[in-house]
Amino acid sequence: MAVKAIELISIPVSDQDRAKRFYTDVLGFTDLIDTALSDMRWVMLGLPAGGTRIALVTWFDSMPAGSLSGTVLACDDLEATLADLEARGLAFAEEEVQEAPWGRWKTFTDPDGNGWVLQQSAEMFQGQG
Repeated sequence: MAVKAIELISIPVSDQDRAKRFYTDVLGFTDLIDTALSDMRWVMLGLPAGGTRIALVTWFDSMPAGSLSGTVLACDDLEATLADLEARGLAFAEEEVQEAPWGRWKTFTDPDGNGWVLQQSAEMFQGQG
């Protein structure tokens, strides 16, 4: 038996409606589930290409809104993706693209302050895993 993938990441938010608009309208996630479960609302989003999904959560005391940091979103063409996201109103933390041997990136936060990295991996790291 082996772990095969990260299936879901919980994103701590204060307002699920506002967060859902940001992740769908700005970042391009797709709406997968939005339903009541017991005394909570389950909002799950995915990327158009599939893979790991996210849940917009408000019910974990140990995860206050805005406490997530460093999650990496991959893209194939950083400049084109930056231009698209900036046209949708996303502001990035740095003016310049950051570079290292593993890739090129810019960081941003969601409306609650959760920190994200948009990265184009260096060729030698693409497809690893």
